[in-house]
Amino acid sequence: MEHKYEQFKGQPRLPKSVVPKRYEIKLKPDLASCTFAGTVEISVDVVAETKFIVLNAADLNVLEVQLFEVDEIMVVEFSENLPCGVGVLCIAFEGTLNDKMKGFYRSTYEHNGEKKNMAVTQFEPADARRCFPCWDEPACKATFRITLEVPTELVALSNMPIVEEKRDGIIKTVHYEESPIMSTYLVAVVIGLFDYVEDQTSDGIKVRVYCQVGKENQGKFALDVAVKTLDFYKKYFAEPYSLPKLDMIAIPDFAAGAMENYGLVTYRETALLYDDKHSAASNKQRVATVVAHELAHQWFGNLVTMEWWTHLWLNEGFATWVEINHACEIDEIFDAISYRKGASLIRMLQSYLGPECFQRALASYIKQYSCSNAKTEDLWAVLEEESGEPVNQLMNSWTKQKGYPVVTVKVNDENLEFEQSQFLLSGSHGDGQWIVPMTLCCGSYDVRKNFLLQGTYESLDTKEFLLCSHSKGRLAETGTWVKLNVDQTGFYRVKYDDELASRLRYAIETKCLSATDRFGILDDSYALCMACQLPLASLLTLMGAYKEELEYTVLSNLISISNKIARIAADAAPELLDDVKLFFINLFQYPAEKLGWDPKQGESHLDAMLRGEILTALAQFEHDVTQHEARRRFDAFLNDRHTPLLPPDTRRAAYVAVMQNVSTLNRSGYESLLRIYRETDQSQEKTRILGSLASCPDPDIVLEVLNFLLSSEENWDHISKTWGSGFLITRFVGAIVSPFSSSEKANEVEEFFASRSKPSITRTLKQSLERVHINAKWVHSVQTEKHLAEAVQELACRKN
Repeated sequence: MEHKYEQFKGQPRLPKSVVPKRYEIKLKPDLASCTFAGTVEISVDVVAETKFIVLNAADLNVLEVQLFEVDEIMVVEFSENLPCGVGVLCIAFEGTLNDKMKGFYRSTYEHNGEKKNMAVTQFEPADARRCFPCWDEPACKATFRITLEVPTELVALSNMPIVEEKRDGIIKTVHYEESPIMSTYLVAVVIGLFDYVEDQTSDGIKVRVYCQVGKENQGKFALDVAVKTLDFYKKYFAEPYSLPKLDMIAIPDFAAGAMENYGLVTYRETALLYDDKHSAASNKQRVATVVAHELAHQWFGNLVTMEWWTHLWLNEGFATWVEINHACEIDEIFDAISYRKGASLIRMLQSYLGPECFQRALASYIKQYSCSNAKTEDLWAVLEEESGEPVNQLMNSWTKQKGYPVVTVKVNDENLEFEQSQFLLSGSHGDGQWIVPMTLCCGSYDVRKNFLLQGTYESLDTKEFLLCSHSKGRLAETGTWVKLNVDQTGFYRVKYDDELASRLRYAIETKCLSATDRFGILDDSYALCMACQLPLASLLTLMGAYKEELEYTVLSNLISISNKIARIAADAAPELLDDVKLFFINLFQYPAEKLGWDPKQGESHLDAMLRGEILTALAQFEHDVTQHEARRRFDAFLNDRHTPLLPPDTRRAAYVAVMQNVSTLNRSGYESLLRIYRETDQSQEKTRILGSLASCPDPDIVLEVLNFLLSSEENWDHISKTWGSGFLITRFVGAIVSPFSSSEKANEVEEFFASRSKPSITRTLKQSLERVHINAKWVHSVQTEKHLAEAVQELACRKN
């Protein structure tokens, strides 16, 4: 390679001497040979004299141009300096429709029993360069005019509506309207056979949901959510949706949950389609939250875009926060930090500043930065101006350092004493310091106090604000409960001393606390227990206070914590496992009896979701009555797939119960499930069965299940080849490695990956191994816990 190009190599960003203003893109995919040809004419502005134009390109064949695959750039050299001003750069190129689910790729689907290819794009974060040469950075915004040359019978979609279509025999050329100014990662194209359902918003924007031929009815629920959501955001952001149409489309092979391409949002099928007969309530929940998340991006992300990928958390955190449902529900995340921490910080700020002030500031931020790029600090500045609070300083303490604090609270006579320290699951000491917006209630939600905890310690005299309330006595004597972080809006954990903890248990039993506060106390205690800062006996005793719980978010968390504790107990104290399971079975009796197996007329969507989760938990904990009933209903379902005895919501519970009773000597249940799996064309039904098959106590059957899942070739090679390039591989590694709980297992995993690691999984592997060490520490701590056995036995014998 010539030395004059050296200056462009290894640079994190492209030079700023030439900037793109408009792209005219023509693409001609060949779905039979899985290749494509194209041309791009880019109107550019030369802002500093230069002989070189440097832009991004990868996996493309560009004639007579120097391509550097390592840096994914191409350098166009001119014989003399280009004068400043506007010019047009024309490039012809060829590429492959790859099978890696990124760039311009191919996906397969069946139509009338025949396998066909479709062509799809997925450009976020930096794969537009695999489809056409471009300035592939979020801040390099331009307008796009796209033309596609495709077989006449296919549907061809892009970000904008079609302006003109010319047919010439078996080929048609489709021209689309020019887009507004936008980032390259939001450009999208989909070509294949699809049906659609259509509706429009109150201000006339045409909304369509596209899906495989014959499945269009399954798009109606998402269509309804989309139309309502667009109307809601228009009001909330005080800014209308900026394109003339919105298409949402279900793609069979899709790595993410969904992608917010401007005007053409792509989804995994399970995140967009909902079938009244075959889908469970949890699938409905998922469709609603994913659609709301992606449409929030049409404003926060597409209209106002982050300046560079390091500001991604603001994009994702925001879209997650503004969803219509509880933040605990969002599982599909490509980095927990971007979505969960981001959403939590935004919620904390909204709660501290007040919702009205927050909304005014957001509308003004969107107005100020629409069609351009913003940094995180720009949002803080607008919020600070609107509220008069030190938002920048407050938020920097959260965004510029890792992690979050735990606030310990003690009663000392009439004072409450607070101390903050960094919370680490590993139990080691961090030295982080935050400005913590503290909220607390005493004995009633009417008695509230807010303040900023700025240092390590703070003491609060409760006399002043208890006296003005109705509780006549003193804090120390009255047994008044104190709840910090009211409604869990703050991004911190709370650790109560024994006295305050027992008052809170009583407040839960006597139904004095809101559902979010019941959720928070449980969730904090679980985290503290995992970090070995709270004995398991204390966590179990707290869980006992929830025996009449009926609220979905709380019970759902209670179930997942129970599953985790059962796993830890199996390693730490196998002799206590039966008692632990018995305690959990007793704990879930009340809600299980209330909900029963059969859906009730007019019940809430959350109850429908809960029924399946509770029955699955009882089946997993080997509750005889549940297992017996599950098998009875499963047999009815085998004879008649339309039986009302086993609707989609309770199927997973029945499948788990069936597998619990399978062994090498009694295989019939396993064979029946495989038969249902092979007969159904419902991806949600297939997922449900796959998720249940390994719930079998017989290790030989589990091995058979794993071989069925992966086919018999060398598994890692197969996994690596199939999912190796996207982020699905990281989910694969995380889900398999994280649950282990011994140093021996951690070593075994490290040895396995020593020769098989690849850069795309290094981070996930490290995080998963950290999780194994945390689990191992927890197991050790449980083993050394005094009086655990007595506590467990006592809890197990307690009848409600």
